[in-house]
Amino acid sequence: MNSAAPIGLPDPLEDGSGPVFREPWEAHAFAMTLALHERGLFTWSEWAKALAAQIAAAQAQGDADLGDTYYRHWLGALEMLVAQKGATSMAELSECQHAWQRACARTPHGLPIELQSCDLPAGSTLLPP
Repeated sequence: MNSAAPIGLPDPLEDGSGPVFREPWEAHAFAMTLALHERGLFTWSEWAKALAAQIAAAQAQGDADLGDTYYRHWLGALEMLVAQKGATSMAELSECQHAWQRACARTPHGLPIELQSCDLPAGSTLLPP
């Protein structure tokens, strides 16, 4: 695999002034996008349109575009694109988000957060039995 970032995507390690990612979740969102593209879920053109639409919608709602929300828009675009492509649904994404929030709330500070079946609604298929 070519390690260079595709056209229009930031270098995953540096932008010339320091690390591109402020938080680990940003790097994870970036990596998920690359992995899903490599698996053929979407083209770079589709990705660029989804990200541009997400940013435009955020700006229309008053996002000041200071650079600190870029990966939130990135993640929102990825969520919408995987739902549009049928890889998951917005309902499943929401269910997963709420499950992680419950897991976080029950986990004592300093311990790793682990998703457990008790964090999910009854009948969920997000975790293997």
